Amino acid sequence: MHIFRYKILFFLLYTFVFSHDGNSQDIPPRLQDRVDSLLVVTPQTCQEIDKLLGTFNIDSTALRYIEQRSLSKKYYTGQAYALNNLGDIYRNQSSYSKSLDLYQEALKASVDADNIECKVYSLNMISTVYRHTDAFNSALDYSQDALELAETVTNPSTGLKRSIIIALNNIGGIYQMLEQYELAIEKYEKAMFLEKELNDKLGLAINHLNLGECYESQGKLEPGLKNFRKSMVYYEIIDSKTGKIKCNYNIAHIYVHQGKIQEAIRILQSNLLKAISLNEYKIITNIYINLGWAFIRQENYDAAETNLESGLALAEKYELNAEKADSNKFLSELWIKRDDYEKGMKYFKESKKYEERITKSLNIRYVNDMILRYESQIRANQLERLAQENESVRLKLKKNKTMLIIIGIFLILLIGILYILYRQSQLNADKKLLTLEQSMLRSQMNPHFLFNSLNSIKLYIINNEKKNAVHYLNKFSKLVRKILEASSQREISLAEELETVELYMNIENIRFSNEINFNVHIKDDLDTHQIKIPSLILQPFLENALWHGLSSKDGLKNIDLEIAKGKNGFIEIIITDNGVGRDAAQKIKDSKILKRKSVGIDITKERLANFSRDYENYFHVDIIDKFDEHTNPIGTQIVIYIPTI
Repeated sequence: MHIFRYKILFFLLYTFVFSHDGNSQDIPPRLQDRVDSLLVVTPQTCQEIDKLLGTFNIDSTALRYIEQRSLSKKYYTGQAYALNNLGDIYRNQSSYSKSLDLYQEALKASVDADNIECKVYSLNMISTVYRHTDAFNSALDYSQDALELAETVTNPSTGLKRSIIIALNNIGGIYQMLEQYELAIEKYEKAMFLEKELNDKLGLAINHLNLGECYESQGKLEPGLKNFRKSMVYYEIIDSKTGKIKCNYNIAHIYVHQGKIQEAIRILQSNLLKAISLNEYKIITNIYINLGWAFIRQENYDAAETNLESGLALAEKYELNAEKADSNKFLSELWIKRDDYEKGMKYFKESKKYEERITKSLNIRYVNDMILRYESQIRANQLERLAQENESVRLKLKKNKTMLIIIGIFLILLIGILYILYRQSQLNADKKLLTLEQSMLRSQMNPHFLFNSLNSIKLYIINNEKKNAVHYLNKFSKLVRKILEASSQREISLAEELETVELYMNIENIRFSNEINFNVHIKDDLDTHQIKIPSLILQPFLENALWHGLSSKDGLKNIDLEIAKGKNGFIEIIITDNGVGRDAAQKIKDSKILKRKSVGIDITKERLANFSRDYENYFHVDIIDKFDEHTNPIGTQIVIYIPTI
């Protein structure tokens, strides 16, 4: 019996030991395969490693396995990558001590790997941890080291550019916190230059917000307002609800400074509800405080007290020292205005108490001295590098003068050739545009349409229906004139285009014995006079609906044209018919002996593509087949998306 027990104990011990080595059976086979591939390829950039590992870079167990395997194979870049990502996980959980140890280990592995990208990332993240723990001196040291190291690379990778942005923003954030606004603005603007290059809309949104705060703190209200509005545009594009609330809150803050109190209150009250729905307690606190401030300016003291007390309660609940100081300061001002100086003094003392705590924690004087030393050293290094580069260039020019002349001549020839090619490309584009415009005019004014329209009017004359004949002849002449006028313009207002298509539908309806019900609906209070579109783009789609969708249909015939606001700066033009559907229309077309090729829509699509090149977004067209509940075709819908920004 005892022997049996020993055997069981031995088996359990053996299982424990051998199931916890680098090849643990707990590790998924898919991860093992990925890591095996990683150790064969040994990529040197984080972007390449991300592609191989996929979502395993946010799994702490997987990252530990990757770190151990990489270390065993002396693949130090992989080790640094795993340690940096582990540090990110702990930092996001506010475990700053643990994350700092991991980033320090990652920095050592990066040095062993001689990998600048990993080194810079580790330095940046160490700086970020120090910022969160209010160790600003150390934070500045590591961010500056990261920036200087990254800037030694002549052609940085995308990952390295992002690290440069992080370093600049870290330094800018510290400067802003320490009220060194000009230095902060300089760093934010450098970061934004790279963010524009990388099309980082979130980064641009954040930094325009930072710039606005810096300008407002300097009393420069107009530049501050301009940057808050730019930030709002980017937050609208990426649809960040929190970002939009922050922008509106800051815009309202400036409005109070400018005396636009009622407008500020409206914005703050509207965004308070949104912030509450998102549970953004810090933003909610600040909105309450600023509503109180605005109501004081409006001399609505009861409303001011209610909002300031709400803000103070939240600030105390969540230990927000800056917000405690602000709410007490405004409550002091409120009670003084009510002639209750005792309460006013009480709140004033509370405000000063929290302000002193904040000042002491930041140790402003010492860190400001460090800022001046950093900036002086940076500029001295820059001047020294520039002097060395100028001397090097001067020597090279002296030694290689002939070579430079040859290169100059070659460059001039190359520029000349490129200019000729560019001009030729422009001429070809202009020629293509002219061809498209001519084709468009031919499709609008095709002889078949003119002949049938005049025949219809002639029939009125023969039947002695003079009133109808004059009426439609006037419409026909007006339509021809508008087509000829529009064909000479690259773009016209949507209102003019709608007037043209209504004339066209009136003329075409004669041939359908006035059976077509054509309706135009303009939604969202759109001003069609302000919306610009390419001239004569709607007629081909309406013609297609008439002659392919409705010409073979019996009974009620409807075409609805709807104009509405779309998402992301688009205008949607929706043309809906209740015709026979595309499949049936194609069968009818195939059965005809004389087939007419329709090119109007293809030409229109090319013109729309050419038109939208000047805009951030590109147009597109959706064709939707409509069916009833029994899957019988009940018409076609065309949605044209026109960009406006």
